[in-house]
Amino acid sequence: MVTFGGGSRDDETFSEDGQQNIPHLLSELIPQSTFFARVVNRGILGHYVATASLATGVYETFNNFAAVPPDFPTVFEYFRQDLNRPVTDAWVVAPSNGFNRIGESGHRGYGEGKGAGVILPKRLLNAALNGNNANYDHLLRDNYESPLALPAEGGNDINLHELAETLKLSVDDFKTHALSLASPDELSVFIAKQLMRTLAPSLLWITLHDIDVAHSGAYSLYVEGIQRSDRLCAEIWRAIQSNPEYAGKTTLFILPDFGRDSDLSPGGNGFQHHRTGDAVSRTTWMMVLGPGVRENVIVDRAVGSIDLVPTLGARLGFNARFSKGSVLSEVA
Repeated sequence: MVTFGGGSRDDETFSEDGQQNIPHLLSELIPQSTFFARVVNRGILGHYVATASLATGVYETFNNFAAVPPDFPTVFEYFRQDLNRPVTDAWVVAPSNGFNRIGESGHRGYGEGKGAGVILPKRLLNAALNGNNANYDHLLRDNYESPLALPAEGGNDINLHELAETLKLSVDDFKTHALSLASPDELSVFIAKQLMRTLAPSLLWITLHDIDVAHSGAYSLYVEGIQRSDRLCAEIWRAIQSNPEYAGKTTLFILPDFGRDSDLSPGGNGFQHHRTGDAVSRTTWMMVLGPGVRENVIVDRAVGSIDLVPTLGARLGFNARFSKGSVLSEVA
């Protein structure tokens, strides 16, 4: 699963003027996918709580900036418990410290030790730099939505140096492979590829987040984030197809967490924020690619963002018993 995080609007993506920003989605990925054109998020429009809702299939209601786990079981817990999968088989590559608790819920019967390992790439890089991070200040900034850097506390506590050793990570490798050293998303995808090569987990969740630079008010950087996300999604799909552990037997889901405010909404700030709850900020899309998925199909009926988890359950064989969403029959 790849969440096209940070929130993006049709204005800068699928509208006539926006299509120039997503050439890989349009020409490379959509023709291979079943594409849901109207995915509606009816929950809280904050990035952590909205991503947690995607991962649980329930509209979570906790404080977006609180260091708390989701209230309901996550897809990772369902997957591991029902299918008896080891801890190394489910991972989340998350954009900031505020996502540290997303791998497992606070729900009785699930929770501690039963979910996914959460990798915070910025923490990994910071540990690898050993304090020599003068050239990486922008890359290590925690998030754009909050003026404060949230502490990384709780969750699946991973020894950073041991993880870096396991994944064979090095700063020099990242510098060689990344097209932009100013992009946290480049770092996230670099680490995700290393995970695929070294551990080949069956369930991998990646949240891209460069688009959220929109909160700074810089439209050009927001558009650049969309363009980078478009390219990185195609890179992830190519990495899947070139890896014998994944090629021909892997399903990829790509969807934004939500949109952003309309330019016409009097209570919002257009592309900069997602405050109003208007249709533009709530309505996004999802594409599904992989074996058994019909290609070049567009589904125009309205579906819910919380339909993701029960649909994953139907494909993978677990029971998303506490989810409030519905199975999407088109791809189940």
